[in-house]
Amino acid sequence: MIPVDRLAAFVHTVLRQTGLNEEDARVTTEVLITTDTWGVFTHGTKNLRGYVRRLRGGGLRARGRPRVMSEGPAWALVDADSTVGMVGSTFAMKTALAKARTAGIGYVGVRNSCHFGAAGYYAALAAAENFIGVAMANDIPSVSVPGSRGAVLGSNPIAFGVPTGGPHPILLDMATSAVAGGKVYAAAALGKSIPLGWIIDAEGLPSTDPTLLPEAASLLPMAGHKGYGIALLIETLSGILTGASIASHVLSWSFDDPSRATDHGAAFLAIHVEAMMPRSTFAARVQQTIEEIRSAPKAKGADRIYLPGEMEWEKRERALREGLALPEDVLEKLRQLAKEEQVEVNGLFG
Repeated sequence: MIPVDRLAAFVHTVLRQTGLNEEDARVTTEVLITTDTWGVFTHGTKNLRGYVRRLRGGGLRARGRPRVMSEGPAWALVDADSTVGMVGSTFAMKTALAKARTAGIGYVGVRNSCHFGAAGYYAALAAAENFIGVAMANDIPSVSVPGSRGAVLGSNPIAFGVPTGGPHPILLDMATSAVAGGKVYAAAALGKSIPLGWIIDAEGLPSTDPTLLPEAASLLPMAGHKGYGIALLIETLSGILTGASIASHVLSWSFDDPSRATDHGAAFLAIHVEAMMPRSTFAARVQQTIEEIRSAPKAKGADRIYLPGEMEWEKRERALREGLALPEDVLEKLRQLAKEEQVEVNGLFG
């Protein structure tokens, strides 16, 4: 098991070596480590090597500074200045929270960003302040749409967080593809097949071969036309409305020239609960809803009904106590990164 604090120290050291200042390295480390403790290994420290490659190449600006370009009482548009996605996105959600504190609700759109990791982190950031939070982003096309033979839209993730009055919010983080692309790549790296319903091949036929992605396959949308529609909404709020690149004009943060900015878009919403009702009233109503869900008749063989995010919070608590058991594909990327950056890890990754 890898102690969480030792993994965080490694991530922070590497980021500082690339030129990030102390605060930006801290924020980025916090996002990546939190994601790993949730057990969402496709979006945590596994991606650090790719971010470092882009920082070294200049497509990400270590000294970039996100800034508000235009704003009103309940909205703002932010230029992330091609800094690390976690830095610009945290800035944007905090700006949305500031807007919501005075206007009741805040929308902040972001352009000139990059891959921002797990959308759920930013939704949870808002929920920790007793706001309802929503986070979303666009990405390079990797998902087909009904009637298409190839990729048309990104896997465009969306997350929401709802404060409960307890230690953890309700938290849902999902791609609008049938599965996150990172899970397909992870299966390919481990030499495993994938279930039917995740991808289609170049002819538009179902496949279980993860190595086809991305050159000869595309992901399927979640729930068919419903996932397609939600992905298009996210593209509208995070790409079209913000002035960021749209669909096929977004560059890949992991595959394209690392010297070029990817110009991802993102959007963040914060709703100030106490602007609409007392916090205690809201918390009581949320708890009533939770109790109804948990007390629903259970299917045969099921002993528990989970709320969105409940499994992840339990995994995080266990990881903080006992350490992390990172998958082999994640460990290999971290070993490679440690070697490339010449950071001594003293057997941390096995």
